[in-house]
Amino acid sequence: MLHEVDIHCPYCGEPLQLLVDASEGDASEGDARLVEDCHVCCRPIELQLHVDTDGTVSVLASTDNDA
Repeated sequence: MLHEVDIHCPYCGEPLQLLVDASEGDASEGDARLVEDCHVCCRPIELQLHVDTDGTVSVLASTDNDA
């Protein structure tokens, strides 16, 4: 289940468009945690994805320091 998401890098602030696979998470809850590198500053962005029952994807992007 690939989804295109628009985020801003939490490190450098650049807008990014990512293709993420939400099926990597817990299918029973519709949640996934992924790490993608920023295409600009190359730092790791932690993504928390939530897929609603209607297929809508919401994304929270954070740094490893935000935990």
